Amino acid sequence: MSEAYLERLMDYIPRLIESLNETSIMLGFASVAAILLGLPLGTVVFLTSKGKPLDKNGGTRFINQVLNLFINIIRSFPFLLLVVAMQPMIRDFYGRATGDPIAASFPMMVIAIALYARFVEQSLLDLPRGVIESGQAMGASTWQLVTKFLYVEARSSLIIGFTTAFVSFISYSTIMGTVGGGGIGDFAIRYGYQRYETDIMYLAIIVIIVFVQVLQWLGLKLAERLDQR
Repeated sequence: MSEAYLERLMDYIPRLIESLNETSIMLGFASVAAILLGLPLGTVVFLTSKGKPLDKNGGTRFINQVLNLFINIIRSFPFLLLVVAMQPMIRDFYGRATGDPIAASFPMMVIAIALYARFVEQSLLDLPRGVIESGQAMGASTWQLVTKFLYVEARSSLIIGFTTAFVSFISYSTIMGTVGGGGIGDFAIRYGYQRYETDIMYLAIIVIIVFVQVLQWLGLKLAERLDQR
């Protein structure tokens, strides 16, 4: 590498660091939404599905159908169109819809909730039927059944599901760059693609790839440590 090239590259480092910080903000909001809302949403969908503990009457089945419909609609909605459709609501609620990582976090939180909820439901469906039967035989309440039995047995799968969802969050955050949401995607488009400096664009891509690989490795290692079944 020439000295001039390294100097040019160094000029972009502060903006790259800033874009990574913006991406971290979006990922942070999405992760919190996934855990605080996606986890219980997926759990309720599981509990109210056919043959499960809360499948007792037409009311719970209706709740299950409504929640499933919400998840399916959000997951099947093209993310870029979801971002555009939510902009008026974000502007009314937050005051601005673009040019801010916090504003960009709103559509990411919505997709994070639906995406992780489906992962949670699948993780719980993969558990042996005996887990629920054991909890019920011990007289566990619904809360105890979920926290003391289901989550404990599915903890490894839940972590792997969250890791997979988090990787998707990274992909969604890069899309936010196309609507002025900031982040590493905005950096790659603005300073790489639009200025025809492909090496800068490739730098951003390499950073994303490295970040994803490290995240997946950490998630799998944590899942392996917690999987004691």
